[in-house]
Amino acid sequence: MERYSRQIMLPEIGEEGQKKLSLASALIVGVGGLGSPISLYLTGAGIGRLGLIDADVVSENNLQRQILYTEKEIGLPKVECAKRRLQALSSHTQIDTYPELFSKENAFELIKKYDLIIDGCDNFATRYLINDCCMSAGKPYIYGTIGEFFGQVSVFNYQGGMSYRDLFPDEKELTSRPRTINGVIGAVPGIIGCIEASEAIKIITGCGEPLRNRLFTIDVLSMQSEILKF
Repeated sequence: MERYSRQIMLPEIGEEGQKKLSLASALIVGVGGLGSPISLYLTGAGIGRLGLIDADVVSENNLQRQILYTEKEIGLPKVECAKRRLQALSSHTQIDTYPELFSKENAFELIKKYDLIIDGCDNFATRYLINDCCMSAGKPYIYGTIGEFFGQVSVFNYQGGMSYRDLFPDEKELTSRPRTINGVIGAVPGIIGCIEASEAIKIITGCGEPLRNRLFTIDVLSMQSEILKF
């Protein structure tokens, strides 16, 4: 237990909370800018099992923000590189890899295998799919999004709380927007991914107050943040 002693000494976690982490599982949809810190911190915290789904390979322009990867891994599948890095951090966590797109064909079966689902993706269509499958399977959905100097986090489908569709009801309008590539400083997905990881730890251990029916937002240019209640 020495490995996790700094967590265990927290009365909100303790040995019981650490045991809950060791028995818990989470699926991370997308192992890029958000998925990197999410997976690193959950592995470091001692989560029992992580699923990583991403069909992409490492590219040079990923390295500015996707801290799981190195220059030597350019061109290699992200999930396999991520697994090597995470297992080097901790052999205690089981890492399941899915080098494929998260789609209507596989989403529900994947989500059923895990206790909670964490958003590391970059498009509206995938988020609606995650939300709907989580609702059907009765699984919490930790949502995060980033762009430029801005990010936001919430927790959906948790203890009867609001869903992603409650916050963003106009699926047709959002999914019909043309895909654009937006800039972002690397620290923003680091901040938001860490918050998503902390929300997962709170849900698993039962400590604190998860962002259920609340939306956290931050603008790092001004360092203004707020929590909107719904």
